[in-house]
Amino acid sequence: MSAITVETYTSPYKEQVIDHILAIQRGEFAIPITRADQPDLDAIETFYQTGAGNFWLALAAGRVVGTVALADIGDRQGALRKMFVHADYRGGGHGVAGQLLAALSAWAREQDLRAIYLGTTAKFLAAHRFYAKNGFVEIKKADLPASFPVMKVDSKFYRYDL
Repeated sequence: MSAITVETYTSPYKEQVIDHILAIQRGEFAIPITRADQPDLDAIETFYQTGAGNFWLALAAGRVVGTVALADIGDRQGALRKMFVHADYRGGGHGVAGQLLAALSAWAREQDLRAIYLGTTAKFLAAHRFYAKNGFVEIKKADLPASFPVMKVDSKFYRYDL
């Protein structure tokens, strides 16, 4: 397998990003969500790459194999979104998710954020273990900031203090 590089999103990768995310959501986990349900995917620059937010890609030989986004939700807080790693690049020593999270965390610290929140579906069991292993603490939905963008599929929530 090719070496993994992590870089900031640029528009030439837009369709690859959308195809990557939808393939995992719909094909792998049978979540009934469409591109139209996620308008942020068609506006990555204006939705994520603003304020303290950003969007990163994990690339292998120029192909998107992982994504993660940080949305600026105000009050020195961010929302981790769109963390998806292709099945062939999960585990097995690839470290793709860890590299993406490291890029996001380093950026959040540079932006002087104090906390990162995330929401996920109950179906993403490996993701739950990953977040817990990396210092995220499960919280109740009621403990989210009012500005947190809850998705209709979110049922578990986490916080990471920087």
